[in-house]
Amino acid sequence: MPTITMSISTLIDIAHHFCVSDIAGATIPATRLSNILNNLHQGRPLTALSLKFLQDQNLIGLHLLATGQIQYETFVTVAGVERQARLQAAEIERQAAETERQTKAAELAAREVEWAAKYKRQCDEAEIARKARESDPKYIARMKNQALRSKYGMSFIDQPLFARVMDILKRIDSGSRLTDDDYVWLTTVAKAHFTEALQEAHHLHEAGFYADEYRRTQDPWSAVNASSHYRKCKQTGAALELLDSVPAHHLKDLKTKAAMCTTRGGVMRDMGRLDDARQLGERGHAFQPQDFRPCTLLGAVHMELGNFDEGRNWYVQAEERGASERTIDSDLRGIFIRGDKAKREAMKAFLLAQDPIRYRWVRDKR
Repeated sequence: MPTITMSISTLIDIAHHFCVSDIAGATIPATRLSNILNNLHQGRPLTALSLKFLQDQNLIGLHLLATGQIQYETFVTVAGVERQARLQAAEIERQAAETERQTKAAELAAREVEWAAKYKRQCDEAEIARKARESDPKYIARMKNQALRSKYGMSFIDQPLFARVMDILKRIDSGSRLTDDDYVWLTTVAKAHFTEALQEAHHLHEAGFYADEYRRTQDPWSAVNASSHYRKCKQTGAALELLDSVPAHHLKDLKTKAAMCTTRGGVMRDMGRLDDARQLGERGHAFQPQDFRPCTLLGAVHMELGNFDEGRNWYVQAEERGASERTIDSDLRGIFIRGDKAKREAMKAFLLAQDPIRYRWVRDKR
């Protein structure tokens, strides 16, 4: 480190001696100019290339000194003039560069102001267009329709069905019940648009209607119907609360008692209280041995308990009493889907052993 420092210090002294300390290359080791200055300082003659370099760099005083045309005293005067000219030229160049920088900065600032103004104009125009668009009755209606479709899980509605589906959605959203014709249409022609959300809203309205009917008439069948709809829209607690409010002395005939037992058993099943559900199903069957509903309840409960043979026997009895194969298979699908892996594997093996064609859906990996 000291050697490098001494070498640089020496170069600086030599550069001052030859009046070129303002030139960067004069004080940097191993540059062409610093080598020439060192040779001059050591009294060594310069090569023709070195002399030409001095001329090319407009170091006329150094060239005259190196070629012996002037003495050092005269050189100092000449070199001082040259140095002053270099400093003036450098200052002019610096000022020109600064002027150019300031010009470019001003141009950039002007462009930024222009861009900002343009962006503000565009934002203002977009805001005006948005307000105009959003105040347009057609746009408002379209946005309401989109929100309504989204609420009931319909990203797309077939065009031929659009008007009626939207009319149904508006009515159901306002709290109105579906008409019988609407319900039939939604379960047949427009089945693809009878979404889970729409079904839940329908069942909630029906539950509310029958619950009000029960409170008005004290007819236990209204409570049974309301409970059934509450279960279908996942309002099990409301169903149980309503059933609990029905006095026992209102259940005057076996059919009503069977319906109440079966309905309550379904609620118990929803709540995971399978043993209570089984007992209620058996009581309902005892009250109405020819009704398929207690049988389907008992079939589902035993399937969920893992008593597959018992469950199958109850489902067979349900079919014999009028339950549809479609209803029973829908029950089985629901039980299968909700079961854990072990339950599904056991149920799959059992159903395929019973009827591999009817129950082929258990192989569906979805």
